Amino acid sequence: VLSRWASSFSVTGAKNTALEAVGRSVSTARPSTGKRPKKTVDKKAGNKDCKADIAFLIDGSYNIGQRRFNLQKNFVGKVAVMLGIGTEGPHVGVVQASEHPKIEFYLKNFTAAKEVLFAIKELGFRGGNSNTGKALKYTAQKFFSLENGARKGIPKIIVVFLDGWPSDDLEEAGIVAREFGVNVFIVSVAKPTTEELGMVQDIGFVDKAVCRNNGFFSYQMPTWFGTTKYVKPLVQKLCSHEQMLCSKTCYNSVNIGFLIDGSSSVGESNFRLVLEFVSNVAKAFEISDIGSKVAAVQFTYDQRTEFSFTDHITKDKVLSAIRNIRYMSGGTATGDAISFTTRNVFGPVKDGPNKNFLVVLTDGQSYDDVRGPAAAAQKAGITVFSVGVAWAPLDDLKDMASEPRESHTFFTREFTGLEQMVPDIIRGICRDFLDSKQ
Repeated sequence: VLSRWASSFSVTGAKNTALEAVGRSVSTARPSTGKRPKKTVDKKAGNKDCKADIAFLIDGSYNIGQRRFNLQKNFVGKVAVMLGIGTEGPHVGVVQASEHPKIEFYLKNFTAAKEVLFAIKELGFRGGNSNTGKALKYTAQKFFSLENGARKGIPKIIVVFLDGWPSDDLEEAGIVAREFGVNVFIVSVAKPTTEELGMVQDIGFVDKAVCRNNGFFSYQMPTWFGTTKYVKPLVQKLCSHEQMLCSKTCYNSVNIGFLIDGSSSVGESNFRLVLEFVSNVAKAFEISDIGSKVAAVQFTYDQRTEFSFTDHITKDKVLSAIRNIRYMSGGTATGDAISFTTRNVFGPVKDGPNKNFLVVLTDGQSYDDVRGPAAAAQKAGITVFSVGVAWAPLDDLKDMASEPRESHTFFTREFTGLEQMVPDIIRGICRDFLDSKQ
């Protein structure tokens, strides 16, 4: 009887005091209003209006020294708390830049502000040169993987804290970060004085590293003392989803149409090598309903749309569709095929957000004019790459290619040489995409 009587008490409300024998039984307890648990859930979810994956790249060099390093940690902690970290809000991690970069903790390690604050307080000062460029490049390449907690479709941000100036070059790191779709902010503290400028490798280091040189991505503080007033304006920037111009990359914001020569001179086995080339280029891109898209047209004298941009919205389905293309065999009318593709494949997506690219693959002389249709395609906003094999005349290839023709024209004697061109085509698409965004 006693055990049944004792078990009817609610002990969840006990607060470091001895249990009292006058506890209210569970059955007669007043129903909970639900307010407190709800608040806890909200806190756990975080600030849903500020969805971002953020790496704080802190300065751990001898430039900053131990004392200012601690002040920097305090500032980063305040920013982290104000962001509203949570499962459905911002996630943060920290990388320390010094002689060699060190990832202190990843996005996946903590999803509560208290935990992040404790982890930041525990960080040790490393010392060494401020190789910020090296650390920025390393962070852009290694930090934001899905295994390390990066989330699909969420803006990726690196906030670089820099005391004084970097020991190395930031330009290449900035380019890499933009290619990886990372929005780089630079928070510079105690910028070089007039006397110190001679020691700075590149005085334009901030403009070269940030996502865009438009003033939004650079932030200055005169000193590490009295920085509280700088917390909120920085947080507001980091939560401005629509301003994250570098989230769109060549990998997730392009439409690539492949125009494939199916004429008799190609032959069945070489046609398979062409499809392999198409697959390997397509594989590099993030294909989805909101990302990049791929289409394919095969041509002889006639044209056949193998699949359009809206037919397949996953990479696996696109690769499967490429494998299933059947070889047509026939003549070669490349000009007509370009016109057909511009009208029927690119026409429906011409007002969409993605940049349009056409890769023309042919192994011989066209029976019709290619220059007019290619010019019309380019006028319609399509960047054309021409890839020739075997007997394809260089003049035709150059007439089809976008300017500058040298970097948009490719040729190989053998079909087996197509494989080596894959990285160049991907790089070319990314280069053109970035140029169009500048």
